[in-house]
This record gives sequence, structure tokens and C-alpha cells, in this order.
Amino acid sequence: MDFTPTEEQAAARDLAARIFGDLATHERLSAAGTGGDAELWKALCAAGLMGAVAETGLLGLVLLLEEQGRTTAQVPFAASGVYGLLAVAAHGSPEQRERLLPGIGDGTMVVCGAVSPPSPVRATDSGRLSGAVPVVPWLRDATHVLVADDRRRLWLVRTVDARCEPVELTAPWSAGRLTLEGTPGERLGERLGAGTVRERDGHTEGVHADVLATARTAFAGLQAGVCAGSLARAVEHTNTREQFGRPLATKQAVQLRAADAYLDTEAIRVTAYEAAWRRDEGLPYVTHALTAAWWASEAGRRVVHTGQHLHGGTGADLEHPVHRHFLWGRQLDAYLGCGDEVLQELGELLVRGEGGA
Repeated sequence: MDFTPTEEQAAARDLAARIFGDLATHERLSAAGTGGDAELWKALCAAGLMGAVAETGLLGLVLLLEEQGRTTAQVPFAASGVYGLLAVAAHGSPEQRERLLPGIGDGTMVVCGAVSPPSPVRATDSGRLSGAVPVVPWLRDATHVLVADDRRRLWLVRTVDARCEPVELTAPWSAGRLTLEGTPGERLGERLGAGTVRERDGHTEGVHADVLATARTAFAGLQAGVCAGSLARAVEHTNTREQFGRPLATKQAVQLRAADAYLDTEAIRVTAYEAAWRRDEGLPYVTHALTAAWWASEAGRRVVHTGQHLHGGTGADLEHPVHRHFLWGRQLDAYLGCGDEVLQELGELLVRGEGGA
């Protein structure tokens, strides 16, 4: 295993860090409310960062999402990267790739996802979908949503054809409720070669499992950035805040909490890197994605609590920047499935002998 970024991955990461650092300021984030930052999204896409994911792979996307997480920038980068660009590139037909990838790459087409099982959506063979998904992150900013039906088939649905109602989450993720009533959808993955898709108990697997594992890996990378940003703020605060004439950072209890948070953050990062690297290399990675998701859920929750706690009374201020990291960390914990649920799924997968080495 070699997680050293390629020259292209490193260049994309450094450019993303500059753009996020310049535009995702505390003042702009406060002004954005719970919606997305359209200006920042245009800047990222104009710089070619979304399109670059097609070349830099999932590991490249994870590196970019780390930079987003450090600033908690309110853009659908993870969603459109996973459910749009990587899903279509890996599983779309040649015609779908030619037609859809340019729009996703330049940001004019934004894709969010509703793929987590069990799905309340049913689809006819002719591609008419019915059902309601209570919460879809970034739905309000999306032009399309990738929907999994109850047989785990994937469909691209235009948001203008569906009913989308705003929903507020813990974190400001521009979420919505998706209602489908005989809504037309475009099947993703139906034209792939034999052996790519298999049936198990009436459910279509393969494509769905890959997209779900890709999403878990990417959002774990985002959590690594959220935690790194939270910890960086805590370190700055404890080094400048004095108590009894000494910086808080000189106290052993503070040092131990910060050290534990650092190790947790590194565990999230390295497991996300491993899962992403394995996918890019064409190796089995479903169990590795679940491992990354578990660390991101369990350890991520600990880190953002630590970041807020180390700010003392300042951390109780809902307007303080560290509170945004706390909200994102808790939202990612829930979105990834919460630690116990992820651990149970991982255990069942290992018992069945699936998911690769």
C-alpha cells in the first residue's frame, strides 16, 4: 500500500485548500444559513476540481474532502463526486458517460444520493419510481438524485420531476424530503457486462454495493477533515488561553485529550485512505469502507466533542466556529449509520465471508 499522493492529487488538494481557505470563511458560512454556497461551488468547479476527480480517483476525492471538512464549506462536493461523477464513470453506459460526465465535472449538473438500504422506493421495469425518502442531503442544491429502489437498482431522477421539500438537519447540508409518484428515472448500470451485477434474494447487488462503499469512504474522508479542523481550533485556543498565568495547553489533562483526538483523527484518515486506495487499484474494499465508516462514526463523534470541550465556556457559544465542526461531526456520525449499526453490518459481512480480504 502506498498512500503518497500523486503529483496530480497533491496539486488538486493544494488548490482546494487555497480556495476553501479563501472563500469558506466564518463570516460567509454564517451568512449562508443552512443552504449551499453557490459562489464557492462555482469557484471549485471553475478551477476544475470536480472534473479532476475522474483522473485522481476516490483517493483524490478523499484528499479534497479533507480540505472541505477542515473549513466545513457548504457545498455538495462529496455528494456530487460520489453519486454523480464516480458512479457514472464506473457504472454508466458509454452513452451515459459521454452525456452526463461533462455536466457533472463543470458543476452545472449536481447529483445527490438516496442509496442507503432499506429503500422505501419501488420502481417498475419501465423506470417509474414511487415512494418517499424522508431526508436526502444536498437535495435542495441538486439537479439530479441517484435513488436506490427496494431491489437495490440505481436510478437517476431529475429533481424537477419530483417533489422536493426543505428539511433541516443538524448540519447545514441543504437537505430535503424526496417524494416520487410515478416519477421517471434513468437506470444506471443496466448495460454492464455479465458478472458485474448479481441477484441475491431478489435484490440487485454489485453496482449498489460499490456506490454505497464509495460513499462511505468519501464521507469518512470528509469526517477526517472535520475532525482535523476541530482539533486545530482547539490547539490554537488552548495555546493562547491562559489560566493562572499559564496556557491551558500546558495542563496534562488537556494534552491527553488532545492526543487522543489526534490519534482518532489519524485512524479515520488512514482507514479512509486504505479503502479509497484499494478501490482505485481494483481490489476488494467493501469491508475496508465499512471499517472507515465505523472509525469516522465512533471516533469522529469523540473528536468533535473533545474539540468543543477544550474550548471551555467558549465552546458553548453556538456562534463560535468550533460549534460548526461539532454539528458536522454529529451529522456525519448519523449519516454513516452510527457506529453500532456499521459494526453489525461489518460483522455479518465477515461471517458470510464476503467483502474481500
